Amino acid sequence: VQLQASGGGLVQAGGSLRLSCAASGRTFNNDVVGWFRQAPGKEREFVATISWSGGSTYYADSVKGRFTCSRDKAKNTVYLEMNKLTPEDTAVYYCASSPGFWRVRRDPNEYTFWGQGTQVTVSS
Repeated sequence: VQLQASGGGLVQAGGSLRLSCAASGRTFNNDVVGWFRQAPGKEREFVATISWSGGSTYYADSVKGRFTCSRDKAKNTVYLEMNKLTPEDTAVYYCASSPGFWRVRRDPNEYTFWGQGTQVTVSS
């Protein structure tokens, strides 16, 4: 099973990016898919999560109202739309998935499969 995160890049403050997380080797099925980020010298931080089957979402307070998590079942891909980016959003962003019924999972240890990460840099 592999998760491929992509879509990162360099953007000015106030700008937008859309990250993608594609699964290969298996489908997301009834997984819970999460997005995390890690800035240099900091711990991995929960960003958002989505239920693959029902589409329920939950966001960290720091991104609520700016980030939107969605999924495309036909493409077996989860997206993280990021708007109104600030320099504080600069980090490596990771997607992760965990088989199981929907519930909010904010602890990285609750996820089984991880992508390799994609760098997001927001300039001021």
